[in-house]
Amino acid sequence: MKRLSRFSWRGLTPQLFVLVVLPLTALLLIITFGGQALHQESMRLMVAERDERAVRAAAGTLREQLNHRASSLRSLAAYAEVEVEPVELASILQEANFLQADFDLGLAFVTSSGEPLAYLGEASLWESLDAALLRSLNDQLDQGTDSALFSASAQSDGRYRMFAAARTRSGTLVIGAFSPSTLIGRALVSVFNPNQGGVAFLVDHERRVLYQIGQLPEGEIPMEHPGVQEALSGQTGAIFLQVGSREHVIAYTPVTPVGWALVIEEPWDLVASPQLRLSERAPLVLIPVLLLALVALWFGTRRIVQPLQELESRAGRLAWGDFTTIEQPVGGIAEIRRLQNELVHLAHKVKSAQEGLRGYINAITMGQEEERRRLARELHDDTLQSLIALNQRVQLAHLSLDSHPEAGALAEIESLIEQAIQNLRRFTRALRPIYLEDLGLATALQMLVRESQAENGPELAFRQAGQERRLAPTTELALYRIAQEALNNVLRHSQAARAELSLIFTPQELILEVSDNGTGFEVPESPAEFSPGGHFGLLGMHERAELIGARLEIASQTGLGTQVQVRLTSNPEATRLQATNSDYNSLNKVGE
Repeated sequence: MKRLSRFSWRGLTPQLFVLVVLPLTALLLIITFGGQALHQESMRLMVAERDERAVRAAAGTLREQLNHRASSLRSLAAYAEVEVEPVELASILQEANFLQADFDLGLAFVTSSGEPLAYLGEASLWESLDAALLRSLNDQLDQGTDSALFSASAQSDGRYRMFAAARTRSGTLVIGAFSPSTLIGRALVSVFNPNQGGVAFLVDHERRVLYQIGQLPEGEIPMEHPGVQEALSGQTGAIFLQVGSREHVIAYTPVTPVGWALVIEEPWDLVASPQLRLSERAPLVLIPVLLLALVALWFGTRRIVQPLQELESRAGRLAWGDFTTIEQPVGGIAEIRRLQNELVHLAHKVKSAQEGLRGYINAITMGQEEERRRLARELHDDTLQSLIALNQRVQLAHLSLDSHPEAGALAEIESLIEQAIQNLRRFTRALRPIYLEDLGLATALQMLVRESQAENGPELAFRQAGQERRLAPTTELALYRIAQEALNNVLRHSQAARAELSLIFTPQELILEVSDNGTGFEVPESPAEFSPGGHFGLLGMHERAELIGARLEIASQTGLGTQVQVRLTSNPEATRLQATNSDYNSLNKVGE
């Protein structure tokens, strides 16, 4: 029966609940029901002061923008003092085209009578200037005050255009036109939000509405709105107005040097109501308490549970020899980071131990191959030659006793000796693959497949693709031994009807693959499980692949066969290693 885990106050969840959730809940309840009464009048004044600061800031921005435009026109007029020809004035406008960002409707040099000398913008605007507008600009410039530099005129669609003017000493007018809605919209965007039921509008000294955003309450006219007259007379302030069931706050201020009035109106309770009604909604404090509890649990999961799970996943990759993943930070609390540092230290020690063990295995493997070569050499030079000599003596005896009754026995002995010679040659080739040294990996593997073909065994096939290239002798020998072990496993364990050995050369890598359609088996999850499971052949293949820097992949399913694949990335030193093959062959070659 499954044993139930006993509740412990030392667990993460109980401690978060006791140390975080309960204190925060108690604190919120004390603040809520112990109460802070919010005074309505103070909230009204706070909103009024906020709106008053907003209109002052917007008016200041407008004033700076208008002064900047006026200064730009004066500079342009001063620059054109000595230029009287239209071509030269047009050149000046082209050089000052950067001012079109401020005068989006255009710039022009015109005579005092309104004849355009040069302009930027639409021709229809400057070739048919309104006579009243031109007269107003001339009259205001004659007064010599900055407030006379700006004038507005209405378009046919009801929208307004602003004109600013400056005069050269020769009497030529420099006029710039721009859209007031663009100018004012930029000034209000950071201080006013019409989505809260408010409205903002700008009225000039003739009580024309140059710009409006939002909708006024039904029946109200902007020109007669409270605050407009006060702003036009130069006053700044805020007042309250009852509109239906709500009280609105109205903030107003003048805009110099043009004598405009900027007014903002909004229902103040939309800003103040969340604080005012907090005490009435005290039971809703359970919602933030629940949210805080969820935040606390999220913190525990995010900073503790998830880093531990990630650390567990990375630690599992150590069994496959991946020692770099564990070094990547997983985050979390300090204790988890210290645990990861210890695991990294342990991984470095394991890596060092594995590198030492791999070097030892490499030395053993090289010693084993050297012993195989020595044994093959002695068998070839001694035992095989003795058998060949014995076979020749038997053949001579057979010829001299051709008609003797014992001739049949000699023939039988001769046949047995020839069979022993063939077996011994096959044995020496297995110990020392001569084809590998002389003809290369592809030919050696092809001969290996041919010699491994048994009479009652599976059908073996060899396939080669790509342009063959020689590798380092130790690399070719390791690949040959891996293929040899894989074919032995096919013949002994797979019960397959067909198997194929493939050797594929690409510019980037070499792929060696042995596949069959046999019974298959369950592949261990990590190389560390090869030895306990009795898969010593697979362990040897894995170690040989590691020694040459290749990647061994084994895929198998019960009843669907097995695929063993070795991928070796191309080495830029392959050309140099190929040049050493002849020296290696001459060193290890034995007499026939």
